[in-house]
Amino acid sequence: MTAHDDDTHSADAQRAWSNLREIVLGGNERRKDVVDALGMSFFRVKALRRIAKGPLTLRELAEQLMTDRPYTTLVVDDLAGRGLVERSANPADRRSKIVSVTPAGREAALRAEAILGTPPPALLALPPEDLAALARITARLTGGAVVEGRRTT
Repeated sequence: MTAHDDDTHSADAQRAWSNLREIVLGGNERRKDVVDALGMSFFRVKALRRIAKGPLTLRELAEQLMTDRPYTTLVVDDLAGRGLVERSANPADRRSKIVSVTPAGREAALRAEAILGTPPPALLALPPEDLAALARITARLTGGAVVEGRRTT
């Protein structure tokens, strides 16, 4: 590969990355839809979605959300006040609490996932062969593989 080829390759990669960012973060973003549907900040939705995957200590949740524990406590307090999560004693450490999702919280998390998982109209409008190629490429970028239209990891 020549220096010119390297420059072309780098420019193509930058254009592709810019396009991917626009698809995810641009006009097709679903964050506002989730916030409007659930009536809470996207950060709270993010916390709820993490808790819905399995019970966590406040420390674990703070680490996953990359925030401090006092703020995480405020977020969990709000989610608990909405009836979406509950705290219980941590059997492994009496000084900490385990945060678990409630049935209403699981329903809200599933609703958020459905909204966030809805492809934008421009993607749905692509012909099947383009969608298949895009699925193969994005699976490769994320470390998975696509077999017969289904992603595997």
